[in-house]
Amino acid sequence: MFVLSQEESIMSLEQDIKQEKFTNEFQKMAVNIMFTSSWLYNNSVSRFKAHGITPEQFNVLRILRGSHPKKMMLADVSGRMIDKSSNATRLVEKLRQKGLVTREICETNRRQVDIGITPKGLALLRKIDAESEGWIATLKTVNQAEARELNRILDKLRG
Repeated sequence: MFVLSQEESIMSLEQDIKQEKFTNEFQKMAVNIMFTSSWLYNNSVSRFKAHGITPEQFNVLRILRGSHPKKMMLADVSGRMIDKSSNATRLVEKLRQKGLVTREICETNRRQVDIGITPKGLALLRKIDAESEGWIATLKTVNQAEARELNRILDKLRG
């Protein structure tokens, strides 16, 4: 259970979006999740921009690294993406142009396209991983038990 002291609640959602009242706590929760999601996304944009990629492209690379050295079909990559509305075909093509992924027609099924991460893509992810501790530190305004509880609550909400 989250209990915030007066100091911890100083920058409340109400102050951030300049709205004094919500219909109920559930409406506030939904707005808070969307606001926080946007905040995290915008932090990610800056973080990945330095590496010449977008958060969505990072997500594709992360997925491909998880299956490496096995290649994946585009539909499988799409199904694992955080943002299901992302255009995976376009993302993969942009990453291919940067030399971070390969895109090959399957020899046994000409309609199937296999996508794999290149050594350059793996090197980029290692570089980003090495910088991740600083980013993670920005999230440590909550302790590990609070993070675990928040994850449980978010999983429950989606369940």
